[in-house]
Amino acid sequence: MTDIDTLVLRKAVEWQHAGMPVWFVTVARTWGSSPRPPGSVMALNARGEAEGSVSGGCIEDDLARRARENALNAGPGARPEVLRYGVLADEARRFGLPCGGTMELVVERAAPHSGLPALLQACLQRRCVERRLDLQSGRAVLRDGPPGGAPRLTASAFTACFGPRARMIVIGAGDTSRYLCRIALTLGFEIVVCDPRDAQQAPWQEEGIAFTREMPDDLILRLGPDRRTAVVALTHDPKLDDLALIDALQSDAFYVGAIGSRRNTRLRRARLREHFGLTDAMLARLRGPAGIFIGSKTPAEIALSIMAEVVAAKNGVRDDVLETVAEGKARLAHGEDAVPALEDGSCRY
Repeated sequence: MTDIDTLVLRKAVEWQHAGMPVWFVTVARTWGSSPRPPGSVMALNARGEAEGSVSGGCIEDDLARRARENALNAGPGARPEVLRYGVLADEARRFGLPCGGTMELVVERAAPHSGLPALLQACLQRRCVERRLDLQSGRAVLRDGPPGGAPRLTASAFTACFGPRARMIVIGAGDTSRYLCRIALTLGFEIVVCDPRDAQQAPWQEEGIAFTREMPDDLILRLGPDRRTAVVALTHDPKLDDLALIDALQSDAFYVGAIGSRRNTRLRRARLREHFGLTDAMLARLRGPAGIFIGSKTPAEIALSIMAEVVAAKNGVRDDVLETVAEGKARLAHGEDAVPALEDGSCRY
């Protein structure tokens, strides 16, 4: 599964190469509640066909009607427009915006100087770029930028940040890994699974998942985890998990986690410090046992717990907001706010 920004850019470039009139639409600012956050994009052609979304559907319908009726900025050299929806209550109801919701859209007619092919290529190369659109000329300039930066709209220019899709490197090809990868696929992650063990004879054939038998440390060094990469070690074999963690903890990965008991996690930290020279600062980045505490028992529940922690880290949620697996188990071990089990022995949350 490809992330939505890449899908939108790919379709816009495809229509552009086919000689079709194309508009590139970006949510610039929102006030109150809104269906899509700033930075959301969509592509639209003269037939009213769209890729991506900027609302729940009604605004897309209005933009499509304008495109079919040639009521959007026309001509390859047309100036970008800034459209505002939802200012009045009746307009908010008409376009399906939540109560009090207002959004501004930057609508530009794609042209050679829009630089959409170069922007698509940058995303495919896993580069974080900032695109500055001149609202007078429609000319766009790309430069390196921060991942996930907020869009900025002024009277003369609109700046938006684009980055690569989130990537997850999974060490181990067991049951928990399969569930984790399936959840990650629905969230648009690019996934690489690594397991060199002979016991894992059948490579995965699932679409969207790359499988490799190379050693974990070789894989981490080859891929060079960036700020949009998570590394999760799930083999329960310290010889393999540690190989991945040693290099991952020294990379730019936004999340590094490993499965295991609290005791094994303490031993792993000591081992990485004493035998491999990892510093306390590096070890502080290790999430172990990986996941947030939901009382998980089965491989699917453990995968859900881990994926929730990965998404929280990706979205910048503070560590102290969520209860980790270690914290939750320690609390229950001391009888604090113990949660009654269901009849089947599982936990209530």
